Amino acid sequence: MYSLFRNILFNFDPEGVHYFSMDVLRKASKIKWINNAIASQYQLNHSLLKKELFGLTFNNPVGLGAGFDKNAVYLNELELLGFGFVEIGTVTPKPQDGNDKPRLFRLPGDNAIINRMGFNNDGVEAVAKRLRERQNNLHHQPSTINGQFIIGGNIGKNKATPNEDAWKDYTFCFNVLFDCVDYFVVNVSSPNTPGLRELQEKSSLLKILSALQQINQGQSKPKPLLLKIAPDLTKEQIDDIIDLATAVNLSGLVATNTTINRQGLLASPKQIDSIGAGGLSGKPLRLLSTEVVRYIHRKTNGAIPLIASGGIFTGQDAQEKLDAGASLLQVWTGFIYEGPSIVKNICKHLIQ
Repeated sequence: MYSLFRNILFNFDPEGVHYFSMDVLRKASKIKWINNAIASQYQLNHSLLKKELFGLTFNNPVGLGAGFDKNAVYLNELELLGFGFVEIGTVTPKPQDGNDKPRLFRLPGDNAIINRMGFNNDGVEAVAKRLRERQNNLHHQPSTINGQFIIGGNIGKNKATPNEDAWKDYTFCFNVLFDCVDYFVVNVSSPNTPGLRELQEKSSLLKILSALQQINQGQSKPKPLLLKIAPDLTKEQIDDIIDLATAVNLSGLVATNTTINRQGLLASPKQIDSIGAGGLSGKPLRLLSTEVVRYIHRKTNGAIPLIASGGIFTGQDAQEKLDAGASLLQVWTGFIYEGPSIVKNICKHLIQ
């Protein structure tokens, strides 16, 4: 059923379809019997799926990666579809439009997406206001899932902020969102903001993460702080990040972001050239991200918790990541191609 629906949607602009689809779900789910039907169809609650990590209880280990619900608009709808957690953002201090359109491209033959969104978002204060309003509403309308729905905050810097001042953007976002999210992820690995990946170098990262941890440790209840890394790092660069994660006491790593690699794609070189720059996600990223997860897990003897992201479409893909050393999972492109049943299908496989 979804494959037919997807084939129709794939005839239209990817970014427009994204908002259209989620807005339809949002309106439909306001009708009680439809809401109940969706919950019955897509949610799966089982004691074997629950996961304790970072001092948080996840209803299941399948989350939605950052970039899908940048502005925390669709959290209720995504919870309804059975996700164990959702990472909002990437959020920046000031609102920004992102890169010029078109900036989101499908590669159906590769089960992949190329994006160069450029941290388009409403700005951290608008997002925090939306999250607080949701928290207030939940006091009057309990969640459809037993237990807490975990929300992560993925934070970044504005395009106009020079790298030497990047730490100021990250600390600003951290302070504003602190009471609104359950954990934080520092994004220095997107390929779509000029110069951002340079912040993955050890000295730049140390400045940002140390500033955040200084604020964090001053709180009565510090929040889990993670770092999202690129799949294109050398082993030496990953080793530096492991050393740094240990030194500043990070809670974990998200492995990985999108790749700038274009090798092995079925799409023609002409099509790839016409699309241009951007981060590649989906099936072609699966093995690359799994190898990064496996390398970090083995190098640290599992001492650093990992959220695995990249090429997860099926239960087998999810199990591969868990076997490599991941504790939690994030889907994104798989959600686009597999549809709303992806979480339940993965969870069924994990239970079995």
